[in-house]
Amino acid sequence: MADLLRISSDVIDGKIGTDEVGPLNRINFELSEIADNVAMVEAFSHSILFKTDDGLVTFDTSNLRGSRRVVDAIRGWSKAPFHSLVYTHGHLDHVGGCGTFLADALERGHEKPNIVGHDNIKPRFDRYRYTNGYNLAINSRQFGSVTRRGYDIGDGEEEFLPASSPAPDITYQDQLDLNVGGMDFHLIHARGETDDHTWSWIPQHKAICAGDFLIWAFPNAGNPQKVQRYPAEWAAAMRAMAAKEAELFLPAHGLPIVGKDRIKGVLTDVAQALEFLVQETVLRMNAGMRLDDIVHEVKLDSAYLEKPFMQPTYDEPEFVIRNIWRLYGGWYDGNPAHLKPAKDSRLAHELAQLTGGAERLAERGLELVPEDIRLACHLVEFACQADPDNKRIHGIRREIYQHRRGVETSLMAKGIFGSAANESKDIADS
Repeated sequence: MADLLRISSDVIDGKIGTDEVGPLNRINFELSEIADNVAMVEAFSHSILFKTDDGLVTFDTSNLRGSRRVVDAIRGWSKAPFHSLVYTHGHLDHVGGCGTFLADALERGHEKPNIVGHDNIKPRFDRYRYTNGYNLAINSRQFGSVTRRGYDIGDGEEEFLPASSPAPDITYQDQLDLNVGGMDFHLIHARGETDDHTWSWIPQHKAICAGDFLIWAFPNAGNPQKVQRYPAEWAAAMRAMAAKEAELFLPAHGLPIVGKDRIKGVLTDVAQALEFLVQETVLRMNAGMRLDDIVHEVKLDSAYLEKPFMQPTYDEPEFVIRNIWRLYGGWYDGNPAHLKPAKDSRLAHELAQLTGGAERLAERGLELVPEDIRLACHLVEFACQADPDNKRIHGIRREIYQHRRGVETSLMAKGIFGSAANESKDIADS
């Protein structure tokens, strides 16, 4: 068992750097006992376990692909029945492995565990089934084909939401108080990364199970390919958690945290960063500024992004600003030409005509890479749309987007730019 609490304390306190401990979001399927009768299995999304007199209360079941290893790790620690499986929210890395937990109960002759979660999880599952193909496509782009294969349930058919993951049979709206084997679990709803999120206060252990409210990276409040996030309410949830003065903080990604002051400091820092982005974005919206100007003007103090639990390795502030605009302002960005725009390829063809041809646009984009990579991407994209079958242009496009992938910090940006580079590689090499 790794001493996860010591590692996290040393990282937060600045005694060691993140480069000295490796990835803070570890996927090794190892179980570590965090406190008496409290354990965590480090997986794509962790499973967090509490032993009670009536069996195990488990927060999250990880994803389908890794769930067998998660259950095996748990069974090396306890053979007690799974009494309750709590979904912190409906993302697949938290609910996808539920069928494996249910199968384990059946194999052992245990009663079926209760499945607990917020009311909005079932509508989320319904939406996943309705937009199955889209969700497979964006997860493939964001995480790569390996992760996509993790959702293959056989029979030659891919389903984003595994058929073996049922919706909760015990649901709630605002707060749900459970007592399992003499242990109290207070489940509290707050919107943040999702509209179905639960964080939990377990007073006996002075512990918080936080789900994805903390992921040891900048908050996933701006994901450009997913549905609405709620940064203001996310910040409020962090402040509500900080007020509990917990001694043990258990996120679904990254390291657990110990110590009242350390936990409060982390939660407050995240809240302040999100509050700044909301306040500064809305201030400019109220002044009538366009989205483009806001995105390039609002800058979060880099000191926040240097903290080991808030580095922009997954999401990033620029994407959060766009999500704030979408939440409060809709999709119109303030540029009247974008209200009912020309088709991209028509605009690209006209620009190519004006500038000496599509290849010249692509060449100019390549020249701009060291100076202005954002502008370089615009020009090569116009070139490609103006002459979509031109292998030379696609070769330049691949080079530009591959370079941009390398200089970006967030997984979301890297995934999209890398996907664009691969598209052009296929055409250039054909």
